[in-house]
Amino acid sequence: MPVINLETTINAPITRVFDLARSIDLHKTSAIGTNEEAIEGKTSGLIEFGETVTWRAKHLGVYQNLTVKVVEFEKPYEFSDIMLKGAFKSMKHTHRFKENGNATLMLDSFNFESPFGVLGNIANLLFLKNYMKTFLVNKNLVLKNVAEGNEWKKILNNKMG
Repeated sequence: MPVINLETTINAPITRVFDLARSIDLHKTSAIGTNEEAIEGKTSGLIEFGETVTWRAKHLGVYQNLTVKVVEFEKPYEFSDIMLKGAFKSMKHTHRFKENGNATLMLDSFNFESPFGVLGNIANLLFLKNYMKTFLVNKNLVLKNVAEGNEWKKILNNKMG
């Protein structure tokens, strides 16, 4: 099962970073190039423990739906979501946050299993793991830029969605 681990240092308070990481609205804008839309479940605001969201997005040239549920939640230190329905055989994304002086260290662990057995494993090696890593790195960069600037105020002032 491929695992992608990322560390992103963000010069912003932990609570702001935690809330931005679970913002449906920021996710829509940070998923660069995939036309992500929340089409079911929680479709705006901040996702909470036990809530689900279904995303429709174009990945690898194909529109797909992915339904995830928040199954772990300890504000402002960690939350995890798992795939309920989607293209993966399984998927879990854990988001951890640690205070680091005046900054926040955001730690992502993205575990996924591709469908199609051996063919899925070959796809992982050839392109899928790198594709997912690039996607997550770009999302985190947008989150970092929003958290460190002033745009976060607009997103989090509307957080109840």
